[in-house]
Amino acid sequence: MSSASEARPLFETHGIDYIPPEARHGKAWTLLTFWAGTNVMILAISTGALAVIVGLSLPWAIAAIVIGNLAGGVYMALHSVQGPRMGIPQMMQSRAQFGMYGAALPNVIVVLMYIGYFVSGVILGGQAVASLLHVTTSEGIIIMAAIILVVCWFGYDLFHRFNIVSVILSTAIFLALLVDLATLVPGHLPPATGDTPGNILLAISFSVAWQVTYAPYVSDYSRYLPEETPGWKTFLYTYLGAVLGTTLSMVVGALAAVVALAPVSANAPNYLSGLLTAKWLFLLVFVIGTVASMYENLYGPFLTFFAVVSPSGAMAGQKTGRRARFISTFVFAVIGAIIAIYASPHFITDLSNFLVFTLYLLIPWTAINLTDFYLVRHARYDIPELFKVDGKYGKVNWFAILVFALTVGVELPFMNDPAIFVGPVATAMGGADIAWIVGFIFGGLCYYVGARLGWAGARESASLEFEPVAAVPVGAEEGGG
Repeated sequence: MSSASEARPLFETHGIDYIPPEARHGKAWTLLTFWAGTNVMILAISTGALAVIVGLSLPWAIAAIVIGNLAGGVYMALHSVQGPRMGIPQMMQSRAQFGMYGAALPNVIVVLMYIGYFVSGVILGGQAVASLLHVTTSEGIIIMAAIILVVCWFGYDLFHRFNIVSVILSTAIFLALLVDLATLVPGHLPPATGDTPGNILLAISFSVAWQVTYAPYVSDYSRYLPEETPGWKTFLYTYLGAVLGTTLSMVVGALAAVVALAPVSANAPNYLSGLLTAKWLFLLVFVIGTVASMYENLYGPFLTFFAVVSPSGAMAGQKTGRRARFISTFVFAVIGAIIAIYASPHFITDLSNFLVFTLYLLIPWTAINLTDFYLVRHARYDIPELFKVDGKYGKVNWFAILVFALTVGVELPFMNDPAIFVGPVATAMGGADIAWIVGFIFGGLCYYVGARLGWAGARESASLEFEPVAAVPVGAEEGGG
């Protein structure tokens, strides 16, 4: 972070408002440690185990994990470039494509996704706390949620610093687990009976889903970088952190599923920490890693929720800072903890269904958003207009909503989510799930063609120069928030 960091307030004061030049700080390399720290954690281990659960042999499970993360990481890293350029949270940008009120469609979906991931994280983190402190799992979940909440209250700068520490500790632990599990694998290798193209593509989709579901997060954690930060640096550091961190964690999960699927499914933190000496130390690191990945699932709902309910510039400036973050994140934490306490017995099954389902809904949004940013408007937006109810981007862009709905419809035949829907094409392909590929191509192409025909709203080349609308200066006290 910059040398001026000591002049910044202890608690972040900005909310969904534009980050002005004088508040910009940090270096692009912190995105590497941030996204690696976010992904070297226990929840990714459970996701990696899914590749084995669907029936793949270990070599194919690892191959699917690597391919899926390499592909999915492109989506989320492309979104990261938007942060320094636009200086606003990720889902605020949806107003340019969907309109002021139309943006509620993807934003509400994303809030539900955040809550789902928070529930998943506090279940596993709560199990680690329970083993560490010898309390019940429900008590562990409550303690875990409270720790995450407190970190979330500090905001952006603490997040980046916290993840530097977390990634160092967590990587050391996960590498030790990787070595230990690798020595146990030879005696547990199952027969390779499930290495079908359908299962391989389904396992790839799990990893793609993991990365794509980060797309609504990424600009939130790059928006404070100076606007002149090279886009290639923002992309590369985000991509490497997300792909390397997630791949390490998921490979550990695949190995663990081969060696001891039942214990890993029931209580992964307890089983994995038992493989190593100083069990308490490893449980503590698991807790730290969970915190490093889960405060985003409280911070994100705060930003996304207020992007829906605070349309005007005045509210966007003063009234979505510290106080609003404290209150809203507390409410989301309580809701998530209650759900987690009741959802924990069915965690692995619910996680699989949840990941694939969110992928289907986020692909249309990411296709529209990236196409608009890179191919239609070429990263040129009139930022103040995003805070105006009657601004040039309109209240509702029905064309974008139509493309979103049509894309979901086009994905349907290719879907493979047994708990929700299995499409005829996926069935004919032996269970292969390529809905994410079809959806992205269709959604992006439709939006681009419509934009060329003038159906995507305001098209003029707009300056990014921004006169803050009731923005809170760095270090200033908030007015009404």
